[in-house]
Amino acid sequence: MGCLAAAEPLIRLAPVDWSILLVYLVFIVGLGFYLKKYARTDDEFFLAGRKNSAWVAGVAFMSANMGAMEVIGYAGSAVKYGIHCAHFYLIGAVPAMLFLGLFMMPFYYSGRIKSIPGYLKERFDEKTRVLNAAIFSLMMILVSGISLHLLAMIMEVFLGWKWEVSVWVAAVLVALYVSMAGLISAIFTEVIQFFLIWAGILILPVLGFIDVGSPADVWARLQQVGPGYASLWASTADPAANPLHMTWMGIIFGLGLGVAFGYWTTDFLIIQRAFSARDLRSARLTPIIGSYFKMLLGIVVVSAGIVALVLMKDHGSGFQLLEKAKGGVDYDSALPLLMARYFPRGLIGLGVTAVVAMLMAGQAGNMSAFSAVWTYDLYKSVIHKGATNEQLVLMGRISTVAGLGLAVAGAYVARSMPTVIDYLQAIASVILAPGVAVILLGMIWKRMTPHGAFWGMLIGFSSAFMMFLMQKLEWVGTSFFTPIHGAGFMAANFWRAIWSWLIAAGLAVGISLFTKPRKDEELVGLVWSLTRIVHEKEKVAWYRTPGFWAAVSAALFVFFNLYFW
Repeated sequence: MGCLAAAEPLIRLAPVDWSILLVYLVFIVGLGFYLKKYARTDDEFFLAGRKNSAWVAGVAFMSANMGAMEVIGYAGSAVKYGIHCAHFYLIGAVPAMLFLGLFMMPFYYSGRIKSIPGYLKERFDEKTRVLNAAIFSLMMILVSGISLHLLAMIMEVFLGWKWEVSVWVAAVLVALYVSMAGLISAIFTEVIQFFLIWAGILILPVLGFIDVGSPADVWARLQQVGPGYASLWASTADPAANPLHMTWMGIIFGLGLGVAFGYWTTDFLIIQRAFSARDLRSARLTPIIGSYFKMLLGIVVVSAGIVALVLMKDHGSGFQLLEKAKGGVDYDSALPLLMARYFPRGLIGLGVTAVVAMLMAGQAGNMSAFSAVWTYDLYKSVIHKGATNEQLVLMGRISTVAGLGLAVAGAYVARSMPTVIDYLQAIASVILAPGVAVILLGMIWKRMTPHGAFWGMLIGFSSAFMMFLMQKLEWVGTSFFTPIHGAGFMAANFWRAIWSWLIAAGLAVGISLFTKPRKDEELVGLVWSLTRIVHEKEKVAWYRTPGFWAAVSAALFVFFNLYFW
């Protein structure tokens, strides 16, 4: 497998390319200053005043997920894992997104909860809310660090900028416009960046298919790469028969339940966008609309990665991935190298601007969510309970800047990890899986007690962190916590999610059976069996209901899984 070391920039921007990039950056920062006047109250700063339509909230919902690591990282994962990378867009997203829209949004939206930890306070107690807020804040810092590292790496390799300079430039830009207007600034820029990202990457797989021959030619050559590269499920009975080194059980329960439900149904970063919708129907439609964009994005990103894989295997193509500083293939360089191969002047400027937009979209979402959770669930709840509206908005701006400073430190941690997606899934297995176990059980089982929830979440998180630490420090091999011999890094992530979910759920149930539950009247609106079903006030035609569009999305989900079986 050929590689090349980056000694100088591989992409040299022409004046027209620089003009596109600079106009975008100036416009985004200027928009943040302009929207500042619409974020005077805490509700406007943190929830965008709840004025957005389903389409605006849905685009922002999806855009918050379309950061640099989502597009560039998963394109690299498609090179490494073949079509199995599509699992992250299908089983790892769509079922959880539809569940959020159909069942969980009525709980969140009708109570006007400003954050997921806010629900935990109402359902359990203050200590559980504070624990979840602290864990979530840590995750936002680590994920932000990955985004900053990835963009800095791209700028260093392809533009010749030093990694350290790129990290700080990106952090300052995000701090400028998000700290001005909070969520409303993030949402406006995310909507703009959503279309810019599509303009920058949608054409890549098309150009790749033209270069290689046709989609059929790409598919035929993918089947020759190795066992399991061209099938989603057929090769998952035997972990040795697929590049993930994973069985269907780990994919469904580790990725599909532990990680996906933890992210899409309890991660405040994205749910905050649905909260900004103007009514309950719009809020429920937000993740359902997002599911269509998620599947489309999967087609584009995975196709681009597969084109890169086929080109890399064709020694006559001249296409080679970069080499990591400490040796080995840098899979994350696949998509930028495709841009360098196919984009002419002017279009390369759009492509680089799209890469910057990916970072801005992800970082804006991360920091607005971090700011809201820190301000409401840690600062107001623990540090300054009597904070005024003005003090909350000021703390929101301060925490945004401080959070980005911590994210720069997180970028240095991310720089030392193998690949961004392997590291991202490791974070998810440690933080998301135990949290979603407690939250979902709390919603469906009224007997769960505050002590059961707190200790289940704490010990579930701690055990997952210890499993990761033992693996990272090489105290044990990647197969130690999995029933699979020779399991790889990603397989260990999925099984870690399963174990941490089971530990958190088991302890929560066991401790709840021996501690005093809350009275039923205290749980009205917080547990499904004690909640009066909330219906949308506005009557609409059947083809405009959340249920109809969720059914269409589910049908597409089934089709893709069967077609690429």
